[in-house]
Amino acid sequence: MSFEHAPVTKGLIIFLAVTSTVGGIFDIKHYLHLQLVPHLSTHHQYWRLLVHQLACASSSDLLVTELVLYNAAVNVERGFGSVKYASFLLIALGLNTIGTMLALLILKPIAIIGPLTNNVPAGPTAMIFSILFQYFRLVPEAYQFKVFGVSLSDKFWIYGTASQLTMGQPPATLLTTAVGLICGYVYRSDMMQLKGWRIPHSVIVFGNRWLMPMLGQETPPRRTNRVIPEAVIDRESAITTARHSSRLPNTATTQPAGPAPQEQLTTREDAPHPNPRGVVRQWVSELTDAANPSGGSDVRVPSDAEIQMLTSMFPGVGRDVLLGVLQRR
Repeated sequence: MSFEHAPVTKGLIIFLAVTSTVGGIFDIKHYLHLQLVPHLSTHHQYWRLLVHQLACASSSDLLVTELVLYNAAVNVERGFGSVKYASFLLIALGLNTIGTMLALLILKPIAIIGPLTNNVPAGPTAMIFSILFQYFRLVPEAYQFKVFGVSLSDKFWIYGTASQLTMGQPPATLLTTAVGLICGYVYRSDMMQLKGWRIPHSVIVFGNRWLMPMLGQETPPRRTNRVIPEAVIDRESAITTARHSSRLPNTATTQPAGPAPQEQLTTREDAPHPNPRGVVRQWVSELTDAANPSGGSDVRVPSDAEIQMLTSMFPGVGRDVLLGVLQRR
């Protein structure tokens, strides 16, 4: 798994890591948490509603957040597309900001719960669970298993990791978790007609021109074309021997009728265990003879241009394999 087709998630992971690290180095994390009293009600520091979602409170929260984003948000972005996913993040950021403030105002008059939820720790917990709701609805299960008779899926590990954010500083983290899930549901149900909104085209152009080069281009890992390891069986002899055995019926049909095939068959029976290297040399000699046909040979002779083109396209494949492919065309 990589960040292929997920540049927004990659940028979000880097951004959270940088802001959390900078907040710890310069000792400014006391500006990141949120309190209804006195930050909002007394000092009117409304900017904390937005800032407290842009950095994590501790290194452990940062690690869990990055793990969830890497395993869940990448799949959501690939399903949405980068433009729609970036638009969803901005909408979720606004909904979570409004939802957190409304939740604090509603719970404040309650005698027991109000003081416990007054201090909201820093971290994008609401954003994470808004993404997880989309992951729950969008990404199907890959496999299922049972533990003590309870059916679980491969998503259990991601949900279990995210639950550590919920149980970090309860009940305040429970509040942000509920706000994130509700905002994710509101976006998914499209009850407020928000799914059709997209970020402006000028922002997309700016991101492609200036931000994408900074993030780098992600390419999928190259898959090897080797089936048999070289340490066990020599790859060249195995492939060329298979090519030669598959071409024996064609060479036998091109021989003229008469006693010559009987002599050739008798000669092959007399050799009980041919040397694989000798088989390779025999097959190469057949290709060499095919380059100067003298009669009714139907072996196709590949040109140097075709061989060079395939060699440049597949530098890791041997020349004998390329010749076999061109012979079968």
